[in-house]
Amino acid sequence: MRVFVTGATGFVGSAIVAELLGAGHQVVGLARSDKSAMALEAAGVEVRLGSLEDLGGLTDAASASDAVIHTAFGHDFTRFAESSAVDRHAIAALGEALTGSSRPLLATAGVAFLAPGRIAVESDTPPVDPGYPRQSEAAIAALAARGVRASLVRLPPSVHGPGDRGFVPMLADIARQKGVSAYIGEGNNRWTGVHRSDAARVYRLALEHCATERAYHAVAEASIPFRAIAEKVAAGLGLPIRSISADEAEDHFGWFAPFAAMDTPASSERTRAVLGWQPDQVGLLTDLSSPGYFDGETTG
Repeated sequence: MRVFVTGATGFVGSAIVAELLGAGHQVVGLARSDKSAMALEAAGVEVRLGSLEDLGGLTDAASASDAVIHTAFGHDFTRFAESSAVDRHAIAALGEALTGSSRPLLATAGVAFLAPGRIAVESDTPPVDPGYPRQSEAAIAALAARGVRASLVRLPPSVHGPGDRGFVPMLADIARQKGVSAYIGEGNNRWTGVHRSDAARVYRLALEHCATERAYHAVAEASIPFRAIAEKVAAGLGLPIRSISADEAEDHFGWFAPFAAMDTPASSERTRAVLGWQPDQVGLLTDLSSPGYFDGETTG
């Protein structure tokens, strides 16, 4: 297939590109800069210069493709609502190009906050929460209601591997700033995790299975105690670790406090069954023990 990928040079997107190329697909990658374009060209990817705000360009690129994978998202959390609006409009533009065809669109969402208080499954729909503005789920549901073959790949709070740019590096940055790695209460709230290579395989398999499911869960580990993650951060940075109260969480974690407190176990049983997906990379805690995992700082 000829697959148009947004976020093609990102942490997850670049792994998807490598996975698609390795399986013999042709990839067209969206590039916002000359630097990104050069990286894509060096990887054997056809470059489409543009941005998520260029809705006409997105529609044109999707129209010329057999499938679309949308991973790009602005992760500046000071402008989260604005980034979410851009994401919603981009998904609508991509879907417009696929209307009336059987060509699939895979967009990206998360399992965080999907099913508070229980194990999230692929058939769940997120609660409506005005305080959480990301709208990829609603945008995909609207397209699917119009007959577009539109699906989601939901990612865990930690998509890990070399070059990690996600939530765990953010935790490490906070620990550096505060001089201590912290968890809330007993730290028994649960995160989920997946290695970026395993996640990339979910996207490829979903496309090759014609994206027939409403949502797929790229979840390799369904339940990782937050305290265990905080302990790995402490060990990797040579810092002490301690428990803090819920009242102290906002002062310590700042805007990240709700994520540090979330209990978000999730199943991928349906995804494994329909795609034949079996994650085979190292788990999160093992990966966090790798030399140099915390040498860099997140770029947000």
